[in-house]
Parts: sequence; C-alpha cells; structure tokens
Amino acid sequence: MAAARPTERTWPVRRSFRVAYHDLDVLNHLNHAAYFPMMETLRCAYYLGLLGLSDPSRLDIIVAEAACRYLAPVGYDAELVGEVAPVRPLGRTSFVLAYRFSDATAGTRTAIGRTVVVTYDYGRAAKREIPEDRRRRMEHDAVGADETGWVP
Repeated sequence: MAAARPTERTWPVRRSFRVAYHDLDVLNHLNHAAYFPMMETLRCAYYLGLLGLSDPSRLDIIVAEAACRYLAPVGYDAELVGEVAPVRPLGRTSFVLAYRFSDATAGTRTAIGRTVVVTYDYGRAAKREIPEDRRRRMEHDAVGADETGWVP
C-alpha cells in the first residue's frame, strides 16, 4: 500500500480498492461513478468504527450531498488507496467527510471527494444534533479544509 505523501498525515480510515473490469468506461479507464461506492465503503467503515458497531443498518446518518473531483485516469486492475476523514469545523447536526484516492503503485492522486452527512433520527424522520462524545472523537480525527485538496 502506498505511503502517505511526506507532507500528509494518514487519515483515520484507509482501504485498498482493486479496479474491476465492470468499473471501466468506453474509454477503458475507471468510470467516474465508481468512486461513489468506494466513498460509501470508507464512510461506513469510519462511522461504524466511531460508534463501535458492525451493523450498517444501525447507522444514524444520511447523506445530503456528494461530490467527486477526478484528477487522473485509472486503468483496469489498478490498486487504489482510499482514505476518509471528517473536516473541521463540524456543524451542529451535520459534518463534511473528505475522501482522497491515490494509485497504490505510483502514488498519484487520482480523485478527491466530499460528502455532507447529517445525523438523523429515523424514528422521528428528522435531523438531530451530533452527540457530544461522537463530536469529540470526530474533532480528534478531523483534518483542516486545506488538507483535503478541495477548493471550491
């Protein structure tokens, strides 16, 4: 697995993803939509770990927005390293998760992404405040916006 770049710290969750044939587009590189399931896997791994859970059906979050910026093409059978971290500052009921993907062999950054996530009470069908203990852990894990590479 590729190491973090010298000026970067490793983010809380880091996973490898192998590019499958079915994820290629007509131009023979990773289709843009393939990053979103990888982001979902990273988000779920981070949040389940945060809550100490193993069952994704018990998550109390909902995605309000998702975006991905593509930086370099990725070919068949490439290994990508994906990472996720919360971004400072956290909101009252919502937070941003940042994602970054790199080619495991070359270390080239291939994409960055972000999701706006809302803590949600499914029983009441309403957003809810981020619980204080969870907020503390997320603030500990959080990166600054300048570390995400995401510039509007």
